[in-house]
Amino acid sequence: MDRTFQVDLRGVVDLLSHHLYGSPRVYVRELMQNAVDAITARRATEPDVPALVRIEPPELTGDGTLRVHDTGIGLTEAQVHELLATIGRSSKRDELGFSRHEFLGQFGIGLLSCFLVADEIRVVTRHADEPTVLWTGYSDGRYAVATAPAGQRRAEPGTTVTLVPRRDAGQWFATGTVTDLARLYGSLLPVTVRVGDVVTTAGDPPWPTAPGMPADRPALLRYARQHLGVDPFDVVPLSVPEAGLTGVAFILPTPVNPAARAGHRVYLKRMLLTEHADGLLPDWAFFAHCVVDASELRPTASREALYEDTLLTATREALGAQVRGWLVRLARHDPRRLAEFLQVHHLGVKALALHDDEMLRLVDEWWPMDTNVGTLTLAEFRQQHGLIRYAAGLDEFRQLAAVAAAQDLAVVNAGYTYDTELIERLPTVDRSVLIERLEPSDLTTRFEALDPQVELALRPFLAGAQRALERLGCEVVIRAYDPVSLPALYLVSRSAAFNDQLTATRDRADELWGGVLDALAASAPPDRPQLVLNHRNPLVRRVTTLDDPELVGLAVEALYGQALLLGHHPIRAADAALLNSSFLGLLGRAVPGRE
Repeated sequence: MDRTFQVDLRGVVDLLSHHLYGSPRVYVRELMQNAVDAITARRATEPDVPALVRIEPPELTGDGTLRVHDTGIGLTEAQVHELLATIGRSSKRDELGFSRHEFLGQFGIGLLSCFLVADEIRVVTRHADEPTVLWTGYSDGRYAVATAPAGQRRAEPGTTVTLVPRRDAGQWFATGTVTDLARLYGSLLPVTVRVGDVVTTAGDPPWPTAPGMPADRPALLRYARQHLGVDPFDVVPLSVPEAGLTGVAFILPTPVNPAARAGHRVYLKRMLLTEHADGLLPDWAFFAHCVVDASELRPTASREALYEDTLLTATREALGAQVRGWLVRLARHDPRRLAEFLQVHHLGVKALALHDDEMLRLVDEWWPMDTNVGTLTLAEFRQQHGLIRYAAGLDEFRQLAAVAAAQDLAVVNAGYTYDTELIERLPTVDRSVLIERLEPSDLTTRFEALDPQVELALRPFLAGAQRALERLGCEVVIRAYDPVSLPALYLVSRSAAFNDQLTATRDRADELWGGVLDALAASAPPDRPQLVLNHRNPLVRRVTTLDDPELVGLAVEALYGQALLLGHHPIRAADAALLNSSFLGLLGRAVPGRE
């Protein structure tokens, strides 16, 4: 046998009023929303009727209640039952005409937000020539409907909502608070809203609301200062007709964290929906803060966020394309301004360039990159050097930049965020672009080999040097290269670095994974780091003439440690021990004598 769910009305009211909304302050918005909808409905048949919403805080009513009066269409007794006392039944709302496109409210549960701040809600309403109806709702789920007594009857159609404040909610009914909330949510509404004698509506939005309208830039800049607290770098007009959306994107003047989403200010049919809408722009456009008004985007049930659907997805893509178009126009018509923008927000542009060819071309032509021959754009680098040779890591660039420059090798520092990926993507856009990742072996092929007789004479020294570093898995070689001031260079190829990581991981792994790593190590090509001594360096030449094996070992160990430090290489425990022992050993030899 089928049974009917048992519903605790007190629990439902508590759930919707206390857990659906993020803050009690939304009650002002919901009251204004209902009033504007009622006025919109009445104006459909009476275009000349006054459009006025009056809010009277307790200081003005004198009886401790808050009242909201509107000149709207009002409700019949049947409509009161359907709209004010039925939760979740949208079909009746459709039949009565209160879910049409032009209305702000779509859910019929906005009045419940008032139970965040009130224990009792009274609605006095009159529709056309119908009698005035009094609806009284309580936070425990009870309600009563009756014909309004003589003293409360309305002479004209419209509605008055009265809230009896909760004992702990008095701060939300202060005149200043109510005025601020009415101005926050309803400043752009197309009706007049008064809190006492203060008009809180300000008229039309400051951005163009129709195609061909000129933008009032001074007004937009004032809006940004007032509501965002910034002087924007630029203002980008936005328009998405399918979403009924107009507005602007304020380009922020200072760097922002790409992972921290500031959110956007969104109005729905000129009522503020939220100051922190997420997902309105693509993730890469974190440097822009939007202020928009839309008529077709759907809000969530709490009306505090946008509903994620196909229209919002299409709108996000369209707005992203318009911000992207602004960047392209800036590159074409105002390169100096673009350079200023890139200095502040290059991360966002580079993130977009990872999957957008036009933005990649923009980065290629305009973004200055660090190289060992000065600061150049990638386009300038190609023009001067042909091949884009790049170091994929910042430490790798620091290690090799000066030495590469001395060997006439121009190298781009691609160690910053996205730079390596962007360089590697360039050939997919322009097949004429040649790129090559810098390998330490590229440098050794540029170093000058020694005269055979000199190399033959140095074999005993090399044998002693190799014995000193053999336990560290390092190969010692001697070449002649610039700069002369550099005595030694520690070079690690990618395969050698992989082997080092494999060994370090193997030492920490358990027996099972150790066997797997051993198999990988066996298949890895044998390749060891190299300590390349510079025969042009006077100190190195003096070291090669030493005939004391112990002193040769100490000197080579010291050169090895210096090369590690100058190259910003990671220092292993064995390296640290060697640095310590070679320093103390050389100090001991330099200070002879008895203890």
